[in-house]
Amino acid sequence: MKLFTLPNVLTASNLFCGLLSIICSVSGRLDWAPILLLFAALFDFLDGFAARIFKSNSELGKQLDSLADVVSFGVAPGLMMMVTLVVSINFGGEVYHPDSFVSHVHYEWNNWVNALFYNVPNNMDASIKYFPFIALIIPVFSMFRLAKFNLDERQTDGFLGVPTPLNTLLLTFFPLLLWLKFEDWVLDVSNYEFILNVYFIGCVIVGASFLMLTEIKLMSLKFKNLDWHENKLRIVLLMSSLVLILLLNVWAIPLIVFLYLILSIINYNVLNKIK
Repeated sequence: MKLFTLPNVLTASNLFCGLLSIICSVSGRLDWAPILLLFAALFDFLDGFAARIFKSNSELGKQLDSLADVVSFGVAPGLMMMVTLVVSINFGGEVYHPDSFVSHVHYEWNNWVNALFYNVPNNMDASIKYFPFIALIIPVFSMFRLAKFNLDERQTDGFLGVPTPLNTLLLTFFPLLLWLKFEDWVLDVSNYEFILNVYFIGCVIVGASFLMLTEIKLMSLKFKNLDWHENKLRIVLLMSSLVLILLLNVWAIPLIVFLYLILSIINYNVLNKIK
């Protein structure tokens, strides 16, 4: 049994990025954590692509992929969003370190830790300090999602429920928005009060987590061949995503996820009926 094949090394790279993201999240580096998860998603795509190209699909690779995914698209985004919720608790209030996003995250994170574990009176010392734990629903539901995927023979050519990498992609929107638009919301928080509200983010976390376990039919992004007829929607999604990223920057992320859901509905409810 070969362990260090190219697909398995790419899977290990996925896991490595997930572990680094966890370290960044608990260290308050909410700028690096989502970037590392995007790299993890890239490696997750490439390991499957390499396995198909070199015809090296194996049960070992399948198990390694799930083990890596539960870290990179379960534990890592869960901790990342927990930190994001901590930062969002006082969003709209005083910004303590307007010259540095990382300093601001550290300040809020330390306040939360002190209030939660040491009962230090500060702006986190209220019942809201328990709210960030709602983010831990992400790794729990991701675990069930990945186990279901491994056993469900209906998901060989598509997905039932939102895949964990897509869920993670959606969630990276919030810390990336906090980071990339830091100077904007420091100057005028009113434009971001709703979308960066702690309760709104919490609702997105819960809703997105439940969508992972639904029976909604969604298309896979795996290219088994280069035939246009079989891959037209995937190509449309990839090309549209590139255009959206170039035009809208971080705002493109929720639109890409929405576009994926719409194209999947078209694929399974319109095109399949035509056939």
